[in-house]
Amino acid sequence: MQNEPEQQHLIEGCIKGNRSAQEALYKAYYKAMMTICLRYTKSEEDAVEVLNTGFLKVFQNIKRYDPAQANLYTWIRTVVVNSCLSFVKKKMNAEKHYELNGADVHVPAEVISKLKASALLALVRSLPPATAAVFNLYVVEGYSHKEIADMLTISSGTSKWHLSEARKQLQQLVKETYAHE
Repeated sequence: MQNEPEQQHLIEGCIKGNRSAQEALYKAYYKAMMTICLRYTKSEEDAVEVLNTGFLKVFQNIKRYDPAQANLYTWIRTVVVNSCLSFVKKKMNAEKHYELNGADVHVPAEVISKLKASALLALVRSLPPATAAVFNLYVVEGYSHKEIADMLTISSGTSKWHLSEARKQLQQLVKETYAHE
């Protein structure tokens, strides 16, 4: 994002509570972090809320950032993903999960090829919060079921169930939404 001296200057400014340094850091990482938040939330408003919560945590804890452990992007990304997971956990407790009827749904390859990334994101965002979170963590972020279980305080079996549910629901949604095109 920035070269090392600029980045270090921003970090020092953020540690001192300098608003212009915080703004510059926010702007530098906004797009990348917003993309992550959009994957875990159902609406842009929720994504902005999670993003801002994540950056608040970044600013509150930036003095703990250690460049020897990770680069700044990775550290901020970890904080933002954890904010997303906290948001999902709150939603999990607030909403009931409903199962779709039907087992295997097969979608023709030509239908899948018509899907754009934004359309797939919209479908993932329509999943229940826990199911979408597990799908994102497993498929997009590359975490194992054990790691996901630890992050979301669920069992590995529940993580596997949510991934299976996500796949079934996404297949059904793709079939319903795009099969007629």
